[in-house]
Amino acid sequence: MATNVEVEKNNNESSANVIRRFTKRVQGAGIVPKVRGGRYFARAKSKNIQRTAKLKKIGKREAYELLIKLGKIQEFRGRRR
Repeated sequence: MATNVEVEKNNNESSANVIRRFTKRVQGAGIVPKVRGGRYFARAKSKNIQRTAKLKKIGKREAYELLIKLGKIQEFRGRRR
């Protein structure tokens, strides 16, 4: 939902006063908190993207387990730091 704030300059009004009135209107409309609140919003991933990522992860795990079985790498146990 977009909110437009519009301010027109009066006859004997300075530019600084117009900017001051504009900032007051923006604050009153609550635009800045709304924009800041949506800054880190991340859309939910679609089912197709989730499925692709899961299949990729499963494939990597199978390849890793095969390398362990063939003795090419050692199985890692313990905490990583």
